[in-house]
Amino acid sequence: MSGTVPAPRDTIIGAGELAPDFTLKDQDRQDWRLSDALRSGDVVLCFYPLDFTSTCGTENECITREMSRWARQGTQMVGISCDSFAAHKAWADQAGFKHRLLADMHRQVCRAYGLYWPELNVSKRGTVVIGQSAAGVGRVKWSQGREPGHAMSMDEVLTYVS
Repeated sequence: MSGTVPAPRDTIIGAGELAPDFTLKDQDRQDWRLSDALRSGDVVLCFYPLDFTSTCGTENECITREMSRWARQGTQMVGISCDSFAAHKAWADQAGFKHRLLADMHRQVCRAYGLYWPELNVSKRGTVVIGQSAAGVGRVKWSQGREPGHAMSMDEVLTYVS
């Protein structure tokens, strides 16, 4: 992650709060910055614990399958876990994922969004919908943390995007 390190928090970030900006590498080792992505519309951050696991795979398959649906809403969905960009690349190539997978290898983003699982040193499962405020900064529209094994509801998330 480059830039200023967002402050960690113990609880998931909530609706109405400013979204900490960040830059992470994707599976192609390209920088992805939240504030840049928000210029094109809402962003959905999909935090998950680990690549190559069943629930994480199911969620990411759904994200890729529904990419055109999200694009029609002007929304970009990205997966974020603590795995490396190399692991993301291998997983994306094997599974055929077409969306970005971001490597939070230093755990700064999951901590900043209140989605860090210290017992396993990985991200918790959670979803954060972020829009751009009138002042041009990211503001959380909706967030949800979930227990291991519980995938997000795409229809539920869609109700919170523009």
